[in-house]
Amino acid sequence: MTEFNAYIAVIATSLIIILSYLFNVIAKKTNIPSVLLLIILGIGLKWASEYFGIGTGNYLINLLEILGIVGLTMIVLEAALDLELTKDKWPIIWKSFSVAIISLVLSSVATAYVLQHFYIEDFFSAYVYAIPLSIMSSAIVLPSVGGLDEHKKEFMVYEATFSDILGIMLFYFILGNVDTTDTHLIVWDVVSNILITITLSIIISYGLVLIFQKLNTQVKLFLLISVLLLLYSIGKLFHLSSLIIILIFGLVLNNHQLFFFGPLKKLLHNPSVNGILHNFRLVTMESAFVVRTFFFVIFGMTITLATLFNVEVAIVSLIVLGILYGLRFALLKLFLRKEILPQLFIAPRGLITILLFFSIPQELQVTTFNTGVLLFIILITSIAMTLALVLSGKKIEPYEDFASNYWQEVDKEIDRIEPSDKNQSEKEAEKKKREII
Repeated sequence: MTEFNAYIAVIATSLIIILSYLFNVIAKKTNIPSVLLLIILGIGLKWASEYFGIGTGNYLINLLEILGIVGLTMIVLEAALDLELTKDKWPIIWKSFSVAIISLVLSSVATAYVLQHFYIEDFFSAYVYAIPLSIMSSAIVLPSVGGLDEHKKEFMVYEATFSDILGIMLFYFILGNVDTTDTHLIVWDVVSNILITITLSIIISYGLVLIFQKLNTQVKLFLLISVLLLLYSIGKLFHLSSLIIILIFGLVLNNHQLFFFGPLKKLLHNPSVNGILHNFRLVTMESAFVVRTFFFVIFGMTITLATLFNVEVAIVSLIVLGILYGLRFALLKLFLRKEILPQLFIAPRGLITILLFFSIPQELQVTTFNTGVLLFIILITSIAMTLALVLSGKKIEPYEDFASNYWQEVDKEIDRIEPSDKNQSEKEAEKKKREII
């Protein structure tokens, strides 16, 4: 076997990112989700590495562990920056939140029973495996729903965001209480953990916004990300729900006019905070793009295509898919009542599913579980989403591009006005930006 070569690794990494960008372009032209192309790329890289005898084991494991930490942080942060807390958004917020949390709880329990029947004897372990399969992937939804009608697009963005955040939190809460048998202790641990973390998160978020608005240096966005990663890692060491820190910071930053009220409003310098928010969005989108790219490629390199032709894998996957879509149909009918297409089939599994699957502790991993179930469900849900969008007359259009293009037009309007009118126009432009983002 060929020894690990740093230059080959750099070349491969660079080419993967370039190809991922091209896949996004292809996705907009052909309606083929880029996630499918990335998985195929991973499968191709696996064959190539085996053919040329290139060792990838340690490299992939080390990369995956680092990407896991950064990925969770960036995904939750990107999701939080998409949540706008206003009165007019309240109906869509509570409906999307209700669909996300009820769907997560019911589908994870039902899926756990299916996995217990076919693969895993212990229900707790089966539930740990079921949670990742029950989480909708905002990493696929956001790059796909920009072409939907406004209310449908907003609902999907909020639902996918809530599904990601709630699913990740549930997964780590379950892992954090793996050795606890007393239900009362579990409830107390979860409640106290959340209350302590929320209190610290609010204090930290206010502090970070106030500190970073005063920094004059141009290089501060990755400094802010480093601080968040530091807080996340320290929180994990102290067994806190670190993702809540990231979530609340994103909410405070994106909704600073809501959180900084009364006397606190005087401490806020809106132009500085708006500048940080605008640039921070670009950084999180770019970072999330890299994380998404490597996770889907690495997933492709870890799967075996032969599992797709396994009858038992197909049966289990179809049963799980029936549960996921059946529950989704009932919940969308309950909360939206009508116009549930194409939202019914926009429920892809992807990055979070893979990320959490690789995060299952060694002591809970089960050799009898067939990873082909993951591949089957990811492929089918992505294909179903694509067909639903095409048949409804919509194209795959990134939500990020839709928002970014609008911001560029607003910025051009600001540049065209006279200096004396600029302050007032900036307020109007900021209002427009908040309406679209």
